[in-house]
Amino acid sequence: MDISASLKASFMGGLVEVGGSAKYLHDTKSSNQQSRVTMNYTQTTRFDQLTMTQLSDITYPEVFEKKTATHVVTAVLYGAQAFMVFDQTFSEDENKQTIEGELNVMVKKIPTFSIEGKGSLELTVGEKKIAENISCTFYGDFLLAQNPTTYMEALQVYKELPKLLKDNPENVVPIKVWLYPLHMLNTQAARLMTEISTSLLFNTEAVMENLEKVERRCNDLFSRTQVNLSSDIKERLTSFQSSFNIYKLVFQKALRRVLPAIRGGGEKEQSLENILKIHTRSPFNASKLNTYLDNTKSELVLVTSYTRSLKGIAAVDANGLTTILCNPDIDVVVCLTLTSLKYEDPYLSSLYEFLQYDEFMEVDGKPTLHSITPRRIIEWFKDPEAIKNIRVNLSLFKSFADASKDDKKMCFVVSAISDSSSPGSSIYLYEQGQYSKMGMSEACDAVSVSLAPPVIVGGTGGCAFSTIFNSTIQKISISYDKYDPFMKMKLTFEDGKMINFGKEIGNCQAEFVFEKDDKILSATVWPNDKYTRTAGLEFMVAKGNGERKHYFAKGELLGQPVSLDVKTGNCYGITGRSGAHIDALGFYFF
Repeated sequence: MDISASLKASFMGGLVEVGGSAKYLHDTKSSNQQSRVTMNYTQTTRFDQLTMTQLSDITYPEVFEKKTATHVVTAVLYGAQAFMVFDQTFSEDENKQTIEGELNVMVKKIPTFSIEGKGSLELTVGEKKIAENISCTFYGDFLLAQNPTTYMEALQVYKELPKLLKDNPENVVPIKVWLYPLHMLNTQAARLMTEISTSLLFNTEAVMENLEKVERRCNDLFSRTQVNLSSDIKERLTSFQSSFNIYKLVFQKALRRVLPAIRGGGEKEQSLENILKIHTRSPFNASKLNTYLDNTKSELVLVTSYTRSLKGIAAVDANGLTTILCNPDIDVVVCLTLTSLKYEDPYLSSLYEFLQYDEFMEVDGKPTLHSITPRRIIEWFKDPEAIKNIRVNLSLFKSFADASKDDKKMCFVVSAISDSSSPGSSIYLYEQGQYSKMGMSEACDAVSVSLAPPVIVGGTGGCAFSTIFNSTIQKISISYDKYDPFMKMKLTFEDGKMINFGKEIGNCQAEFVFEKDDKILSATVWPNDKYTRTAGLEFMVAKGNGERKHYFAKGELLGQPVSLDVKTGNCYGITGRSGAHIDALGFYFF
């Protein structure tokens, strides 16, 4: 619609009421997952204007004295307009440009069908399928029996529009008017004292458009909060939306006050500039609003990805978990718990605090903005330690669930329970409905009966050892001789702990160094040629940067190699036998 920057600013500030086809101005997109094409139909019928003689014949001279108007209408173009807004929603998996291109092509076809008298029969099978997903909203000056809501209905209405006005010429409305300043007829008349600069109006329009974009993003994020685990995120997003809606009304109220005051000479442009400065320095500026929404999206994406990776495992809220615990047919419940979803966001507090002051009330002087600096926190999805805990527990939980899938008395679920002592996640064990939080080693022990025992390669000498890792392994150091089996092994963990097996030191040294994102692709262990001790170890590792690393330590007197099942590529324990040397060796993988 062809409107000036000044009129658009008045409309955005709520100073202008619209009707008929102009109601389309209120129809803004509610989601970024929505493609939109608007088609405008305009039909003009007649043009009326005042002559200079008529203009000088003043019928209501009191208008000049009371100063109730600034302009008089001197000409009117009559006719009718219609706007048909075509929308098509799409998922994040679909290509936005493809959808928008198809929608644009379909809308451009409508006038050609109307002119040529063609219709649905001319649409291909593919076009008919696209048309089924297109909705239509009609805004117009035409009186229709029923407004179209689908593409095919819009096609039919478009063909009928010319006939509607021809058969009912009395239904025309003014679609364009020309104004003449009253002070040119009488110096006593009210006049428009000041026109606001175009650049300032464009800046105001940009602020309102940014607020509309934020509103659409917020609506899109709400559609992601249907997962049972996201109730805490939804609660914070609701708080954000509430403060945002209030601020938008306050900002529009400020515009409604200053725009006519500036035009009437009661205030200077500085008042509008100050409103924009207050907005820019407030917690409601576009950058801060979008940063919050970016963080919320990251949080939702992570939670959703965790639940999707647990195929066949229910994500339940507190009520759902209680129902499962009360089920007499289930003896054991293992729950992967996301422990850090509930927290107080200081940014939301800063939004609420800002709204307690009416910053826009006095803006004709220098704006004084209350200083609001939210305290800094590290959200769980930005905390490396929390993410590491989730990754480790998620892998363990998957392995446990897969190993126990045939046990009908055991149930595996994922839920969200706040627990500041376990950042990120924890594994909870419920036996006969009774709760017991577990660390990693306890979790492994609790379901170890369901896991296949590791393959141990070597002999039967020395003393047995078995260690479950409570932290990510960083390094395996091996001491051996060329013609002698492994003599000593040292394991170093991310938390700084070290464990030694064996006592003697050989002439050859080897180190296997791991980073947190590494995955073991294959593992092979060799006994010595007499099958009494361990004499060789080889790992193929996929590094976090995409490279592959080959680690090995082998003597020359070897027996037959034994390939180990590395499962998902994560090692959570080591077992075997040792005395002065490494007599046997095996690994726990999940």
